[in-house]
Amino acid sequence: MESSTPIVAIVGATGTGKSELALDLAESLLAEGRAAEVVNADAMQLYRGMDIGTAKLRPDERRGIPHHLLDVLEPREEASVAAYQEQARAAIDDILNRGATPILVGGSGLYVSSVLYHFRFPGTDPAVRERLEGELLANGPGMLHRKLQAVDPVAAEAIGPRNGRRLVRALEVVTITGEPFGAGLPDESELWRPTVTIGLRSDRAALIERLDARVAGMWRDGLVDEVAALRPAGLGITAARAIGYAQAGAQLDGILTESQAIEQAASFTRRYARRQVGWFGRYTATQWISSDSPERVALARAALASKARPGDDNLSP
Repeated sequence: MESSTPIVAIVGATGTGKSELALDLAESLLAEGRAAEVVNADAMQLYRGMDIGTAKLRPDERRGIPHHLLDVLEPREEASVAAYQEQARAAIDDILNRGATPILVGGSGLYVSSVLYHFRFPGTDPAVRERLEGELLANGPGMLHRKLQAVDPVAAEAIGPRNGRRLVRALEVVTITGEPFGAGLPDESELWRPTVTIGLRSDRAALIERLDARVAGMWRDGLVDEVAALRPAGLGITAARAIGYAQAGAQLDGILTESQAIEQAASFTRRYARRQVGWFGRYTATQWISSDSPERVALARAALASKARPGDDNLSP
């Protein structure tokens, strides 16, 4: 039987305080006797040891709130949206079966959408994928991005020119199906489970300032040392090209100076934030809240109460 408790999804650009709001909301519910658990929807936080560059909360920062799908992959492994969808939905169902509220938190748009909306992943063709991955290794993601622009400019814009794995996947789907990759994206008009989506947004100038400070702070906190420690066990394509990690690696290799690495990472982070704003802006039923609002939790509780079914009195704000 489907639970009457809705999923709470907290989305928005990086640096808007999604993790903090999730913890505050969980504590607010817990104070009234309703448990809540967090499910990670940040693709890079799936990786063990990738902590500083992903702003992953340490166990002692999680306030005793259970968190799921953190540190489930080695950096040498490649994340899969299809595998993530299955694991995240299983975690959410387990949380609901325990009578708790699942809070899905993250800024990886496709990962969030794959959980919230009805979506079946197109099949794969090993020969096509092997050829495309060979092109990626030989020529880099820029060439694949140009190929995708020629056949599916919408997908090319959404993915960007640096995400090699997603470019390979998009071109694979286009080759197999003969349809744009976007045609296989989640149908954002049909939810998998009842959901309350809360979006955090920030003034652009304030967000840029916060993001730049965040990137500089990662270098102060030891991101370069973190990357150096991860390298001996191997970094897969996704981990090695993650924003921050790629630049720290280039600094270790003498390709970039520290100041160049920080500036490049900050530039790519700002660009990524713009893509996140565009992606989550398509979620029509989202309750948008200012990331700086002192009423964030109350507004989130009000949104949750509006979705609750009759009899769920303990969801009132």
